[in-house]
Amino acid sequence: MVTASARTYVDYRVSVAYVGTVLKFIGITPAFPFVLSLFYGEDPLPFVVACVVMVLGGGLLEAVDSGGDLGNREAFLLVSLAWLVVPLAGTIPYLVAGTGSVAGPVNALFESMSGFTTTGATVLEKISVDRHGHAMMLWRQLTQWLGGMGILVLMVAILPELSVGGAQVIDQEAPGLSLEKLTPRIQVTARALWGIYAGFTVLAALVYYGLNVAGIAPNMGLYNAVAHALTTLPTGGFSPEARSMEAFVPAVQWAVMVFMLVAGTNFALFWYVLRGDPRELIDNTEFRSYLLAAAGVGALISALLFAGVGLSGTPENVGTIVGNVENSLRQGLFQAIAVVTTTGYASMDVNTWHPVAQTTLLFAYFLGGSAGSAAGSIKIVRWVLVTKGIDRSLFTSIHPEAVRPIRLGKEIVDDETVRDVFAFIALFLGIFVVSTVLLYLDSLRTPAVTLSGLDAMSVAIATLGNVGPGFGDVGPMDSFLQFSDLGKLYMTFLMWIGRLEVLSVLVIFTPSFWRS
Repeated sequence: MVTASARTYVDYRVSVAYVGTVLKFIGITPAFPFVLSLFYGEDPLPFVVACVVMVLGGGLLEAVDSGGDLGNREAFLLVSLAWLVVPLAGTIPYLVAGTGSVAGPVNALFESMSGFTTTGATVLEKISVDRHGHAMMLWRQLTQWLGGMGILVLMVAILPELSVGGAQVIDQEAPGLSLEKLTPRIQVTARALWGIYAGFTVLAALVYYGLNVAGIAPNMGLYNAVAHALTTLPTGGFSPEARSMEAFVPAVQWAVMVFMLVAGTNFALFWYVLRGDPRELIDNTEFRSYLLAAAGVGALISALLFAGVGLSGTPENVGTIVGNVENSLRQGLFQAIAVVTTTGYASMDVNTWHPVAQTTLLFAYFLGGSAGSAAGSIKIVRWVLVTKGIDRSLFTSIHPEAVRPIRLGKEIVDDETVRDVFAFIALFLGIFVVSTVLLYLDSLRTPAVTLSGLDAMSVAIATLGNVGPGFGDVGPMDSFLQFSDLGKLYMTFLMWIGRLEVLSVLVIFTPSFWRS
């Protein structure tokens, strides 16, 4: 019998203990920039301190374990806490180094959360290895790479104790509608996904560096090749070059486009390809819709640019028809792919574009890549289901007695899932509208920030959708530094809930989550 004061039904100590385990293992990763700091003769102390604090802190959190089971509610709490605690710990190298604009706690948290959530937004006043050092910039890249496929997917892959209840954990963390179980054991599935992700990262680094070796891209040295591979595959888009991908020749930009498209694809489909079944990729409805969306937005923007709506800083061959076509096509496709996949790289400053081209690009911020990819935002599969749901509603309004199930490929999607998709999009758009107003109001009381209505919308969706740069003061060649601390903390919150697709975080703030 339950008394009037209902008991708590969440064993939070189990969740906290697992967060400690995650933190302890993530605490090993600062060893990579530590080694690089020794190689370049830079200060290794920030990474030593980070390792010690993370490992010891993780061990202390593990000690609170109650010995209970990891149920559904505990999985929700674990995921939300892990994605808050790990970015908090990720601030340690920035704070210990005390260099530049990330030396303060608010800016350090913004930068760390942006890294782990693969948002790519930054408060660094000058992005360069000259100012921040090779090792610190590598830490910034590494945080994105760890967050791309999911830090808890990684933990399930390497920790046997998380294999029990691992499917629930991955379901709450992995982007998209649901986990596709590739193998009978969830740990093997997690290892397969991380293996594919790591393999493409290595391939991207080799291709980028190969362009340097071939004499095509002289500034794409080994460090730059690795750094950009670590931010392309997780769709983070943060570049150690102040001008992002504009700093590189067109050949590099075309290569990056390919890997951005790979990063925005459901990695489970590559598993089937590797097992000799490429039809799973080719026939996949979501994959085809994803390519069509990127190509459609890219073609429209390219046409606008070719018509003279915003091209500047053009290469030497512009002036010829071929040069104009190539440049317009490359710039339009690059920016479309970068935004649809939520990578956020830039091959040119979109602030030079006409508002018509900018508004077209803004719509792409809401698309997102495939479910099961590293991309953020709403996701193409949800828009596919919305389109099919509207089509069914129109059909049944004419034929009320007809039974017409919604199919995704060969699979029938149940009505509950369709309702959940509509509810998620409504909630996402609602948060976007409220955030636009709040961030615009914050800009009015911050003298250093000047936002138009379009700029404010871009700031809200860039952080909530984990895209990165926006327009105006937060364009791809600028930073978020000028915002107030309150504004940056709110955007940090948006990045947090956006990476976990809103519901996984907001549910823990409801009374019903904690009570029967």
